[in-house]
Amino acid sequence: MQTDAAGDTESGTDLPDGLWRIEGSAANAFLVRDGDGEDAPLFLVDAGVPGDADAIRATISNAGYGLQDIDAVLLTHYDYDHVGALASLPELDCPVYAHEPDASFLDGTDTPGLWPHKALLQRVSGAFLDDPGRPVERVADGESVGSFRAYHTPGHGPGHLAWISEARGIAFLGDLVREAGGELEPSPWYVSYDTDAVEESVRDLAERAPDFRTACVGHGDPIVDGGREALAGLSASLSR
Repeated sequence: MQTDAAGDTESGTDLPDGLWRIEGSAANAFLVRDGDGEDAPLFLVDAGVPGDADAIRATISNAGYGLQDIDAVLLTHYDYDHVGALASLPELDCPVYAHEPDASFLDGTDTPGLWPHKALLQRVSGAFLDDPGRPVERVADGESVGSFRAYHTPGHGPGHLAWISEARGIAFLGDLVREAGGELEPSPWYVSYDTDAVEESVRDLAERAPDFRTACVGHGDPIVDGGREALAGLSASLSR
């Protein structure tokens, strides 16, 4: 297995060594090496829409790996544009980690409700998703996979997670926030279950999160430097 020393995005923004952005057709996914050296665990974070399977394969290949090298899939949440390609990647032979109820939505043991509007959207879009064909492991707030700790951040969805590694200085914030003009903004109402909960999760995460340099988001560009400060700034701007 030959690894690439760089972690560049498709758009040309330099990312830390061992981090790669996968620019899907609707949302970002990421590949991250959890440590130094070719034997360090390798994680896929989120998985785009069904049509993004080739982009995921290409980015992993360009990084010097194959899908069989992935040790775990870390999901930020259950949405069509974050889990859609899992069923189209049969070469993956690893567990998928998600928070409830999103884990049950993904493996089909539960179904999103009819209300609020975002739940109905998940229910309808879920009809176009195939079974991922691999175990879905339930992870709770505070648990870790490798050096990445799970932070339950509901609002955009009931099981939304942020994954943060203090050792790597990297945070995967999913759709709790999005990037615009180099700054973070909260998930808007039209794609959220509860915007009050979104804002509360932003404040809670800003208080609990360890230091990190790079903030990776589902929508927008990663904030390569000053990610922790960007999250704190957003938290401070939100009214209570």
